[in-house]
Amino acid sequence: MIVTLANAVKEEEIQAIESQLKGFGYTCKQIKTQKAQYLVAIGKQLFDIRRVGSLPGVQDVHRVSDAYKMVSRKWKATPSEILLDTGTRVQEGGFTIMAGPCSIENEEQTRDTASFLKQAGIGIMRGGAFKPRTSPYSFQGLGIEGLKMFFSVAREHGLAIISEVVAASHIESMYEYIDIFQVGTRNSQNFDLLHELGKIDKPVLLKRAMSGTLEELLQSAEYIFSKGNERIMLCERGIRTFEKSYRNTLDLNAIPVLKEKSHLPVIIDPSHGIGIRKFVEPMALAGIIAGADGMIVEIHKTPDQAYSDAAQTLGFTQAEALFDRARKVFSMRSTF
Repeated sequence: MIVTLANAVKEEEIQAIESQLKGFGYTCKQIKTQKAQYLVAIGKQLFDIRRVGSLPGVQDVHRVSDAYKMVSRKWKATPSEILLDTGTRVQEGGFTIMAGPCSIENEEQTRDTASFLKQAGIGIMRGGAFKPRTSPYSFQGLGIEGLKMFFSVAREHGLAIISEVVAASHIESMYEYIDIFQVGTRNSQNFDLLHELGKIDKPVLLKRAMSGTLEELLQSAEYIFSKGNERIMLCERGIRTFEKSYRNTLDLNAIPVLKEKSHLPVIIDPSHGIGIRKFVEPMALAGIIAGADGMIVEIHKTPDQAYSDAAQTLGFTQAEALFDRARKVFSMRSTF
């Protein structure tokens, strides 16, 4: 059960609400986010929820049977939307494109990409400064100094940035130089990291674990929300299966199912989803048709020379064609 508290709720009113719920055999947890204050009540006894809804200090009350309460669509009629400082908005009914290299390599590469994205009308640039790589000998990123440079160049071009955070200890140093924290597949169930991201007021893009179920993804999002951060995006980036013909199996089924289960925006990552450059576009377009609220793709001026993920990275010409087709497909989606 989720109890949304009134804006001017008093502490004694909260205590009275908790007392009533405990009388029904429920345990309560207070959650205060950027937008509102809630009580999450856990219990099994059935009772008329109007007995809680009529109490002073209660704005609304909903029964939510899902294990993930706060990210469930069952209590929130209006889908969540995320507005960035640059004015870019991620929301249901829209389609937001995020693009950039897997890794930030140097200032020239960063400027070339930012300039291209600005001309292409893209508002969010992706790029990794800290790279968790399978091999310890692979490029690990430029670190905090690279992130500072990335942020500075992006702002010169009016762009927001998204970059991966790989450790809870990095959040504080990254905070000033980032618009969206990305949680990669390897950290999707790093609950210490998720807890800390729940304590900040910046958006988080949460990728599905490599072999994770949708339930597990939603539970991971719940960790962030339950600590106070409502600004979450879910990302389907492909899962590991027995198939060896491509990098991952992009689970297009996940998009409509996640949108039915949760009020959070759903983003598609076709680059990691298939891992083969020439197939990124068709999978991206399929994701749009499936109902995604945005996509995140890897691009590079000279993709074959990219420090990481070269095989799945689009060149600028390919990226421009994808952006154009993606917008056309999105514009037609509502007619299907």
